Amino acid sequence: MKDPETATVFAGLDGRTVTELPDWYAEQHGGPEPISFSAAIREIPQAVDTAVAYRNPYTDEWVETERFNAIVEPSRLQAEADGDTEAESLFHIPTDSYSIINPVDVYGPLEEVLREETIDGTPLGEVMFGEIRRYRGGGEVHMDIMFDGLEVRLPGRSDPITMGVTSGYDFFGEHAVYVEGFAQDGYCSNTMRSLTDKEVIKHVGDVRNFHTWWEELLAQVELVADDLFEFIRDAQDIDLDFSELPFTVTEFYTLLGFPDYLAERAAGDAEANAASPFEIDMWTLHSGATYALTHFFQGKEGASLDQYVRIANDTLFNPEGTIERVEQAYEQQLEADGDDGSQASLEGERALASIERVSDDLQEKVEQFEEREDALRDRFQDAMS
Repeated sequence: MKDPETATVFAGLDGRTVTELPDWYAEQHGGPEPISFSAAIREIPQAVDTAVAYRNPYTDEWVETERFNAIVEPSRLQAEADGDTEAESLFHIPTDSYSIINPVDVYGPLEEVLREETIDGTPLGEVMFGEIRRYRGGGEVHMDIMFDGLEVRLPGRSDPITMGVTSGYDFFGEHAVYVEGFAQDGYCSNTMRSLTDKEVIKHVGDVRNFHTWWEELLAQVELVADDLFEFIRDAQDIDLDFSELPFTVTEFYTLLGFPDYLAERAAGDAEANAASPFEIDMWTLHSGATYALTHFFQGKEGASLDQYVRIANDTLFNPEGTIERVEQAYEQQLEADGDDGSQASLEGERALASIERVSDDLQEKVEQFEEREDALRDRFQDAMS
């Protein structure tokens, strides 16, 4: 992903909390000592609105308009008034239906919830850690919030998959706030996003009760933590034999919709971590995809990344859908390569038959995924009701 303008690592809720980064995370984020989450949130730029005027070119007069207000950073307004030519206070000029939601409005209630909610008897605020990233002058912010001990441990690995949420907002009229389930694999530094449905609040309308919102969202993350190990174990039992398929591992990711540069990185990681480069299970294929997205994605956080995250997650949570997507893409490729839209060649038909056999072999195991996913969705609904 594009490098942020600034990044702040935090550990613990506030100055009363003595929290150290887990060893695996500290190794990845060497640098200044982490600060508390409360301090980090209050360092992020705020926003206020102020009147906007337009210039009449015939009279050279400025005329105020009530239809728009400028969204600005208050401390930078003061800096500009003091002659600081580098201070850029303006974020956005929306219509009068725009509602400002500042970071403290959102994450202040989260601080209260983290003091109340516990894991193994310890308040979440004492085991929280993560990173806050700023873009566009601090008008766009993304953060990872994880909880040491809320984790999944896989056999043979010393470092856990640690659960949490990724959240953020901007002042530019896109989303005021978003949050979704998130995890980071300490073994390989891969990030797993969209582990719950993304909850979004826009810059329009009333601001909801964020305290209750955070309680419900954290309950969802705990539910995912309970089930993630089972999803991974089931995915490890589903192998794709690429010696029997009409495409390479790289082409597998390309057929799923990854651009070539990501497909090559994902395939290289999957092949390197599989017992055989020709027979790779769905968990390893998922891990290859998250490796490519975590370390080599060239776009920015947000919608451009989300589309590929959904594809990657399907290899773990929806293997049947993944095979169907590959089959459809391969069939379209055969048709595009045909002469004047003619039927695929006999060789192409045989290739499609080999993919269909994989899909048929999956049917027995697919029911396990569907039952587990349905049960998890039901528990999500209960948590949010």
